[in-house]
Amino acid sequence: MALTREEREQFLAEPHVAALAVAAEDGRAPLTVPIWYQYAPGGDLWIITGLDSRKNRLISAAGRFSLLVDRVEPTIRYVSVEGPVLDTTAATIERLREISARYLPADKVEGYVDFAWKNHGEQVIVRMRPERWVSSDLGSV
Repeated sequence: MALTREEREQFLAEPHVAALAVAAEDGRAPLTVPIWYQYAPGGDLWIITGLDSRKNRLISAAGRFSLLVDRVEPTIRYVSVEGPVLDTTAATIERLREISARYLPADKVEGYVDFAWKNHGEQVIVRMRPERWVSSDLGSV
C-alpha cells in the first residue's frame, strides 16, 4: 500500500542510510552508493560529498539524482525520491556536524567531524527538490 504524503515525508525525515543513484557515463550502469542525507518534511533534501568525487561530477552532469531509503522492521517500508539539483555550495563544518549528529552517537560526533573536516578533502553540499515519489508499506513478513 502506498504511503500518504505525510507518511512518506516523515519516513524520509528519519535518519536512514540512503542509496543514491545517478546516471553514469555512456556504457556504464547508474552509480548507486550509500549516503547520509538530511531532510525535513515539506523541504528540500541535501547531501555532502567530495567536490572532486565521481558522485559529484555525475550529479553535476545529470542535474538530478534519486535516493532510496528502506527498512525491514517492524514492517517492510520504503520511499524513493527523485528531483532536480537546486544548487551546490561549499560544505561548512556546521552542516557536517548537523548531518553527522543525525547518524552518529552524540559522543562520537565531534571526533568524526574533526577527522572528516581534516581528511576528506574539500566537500560540497548538493540540494535536491523532491519531485517524484514512490513509496510503499508492504506490512510485516
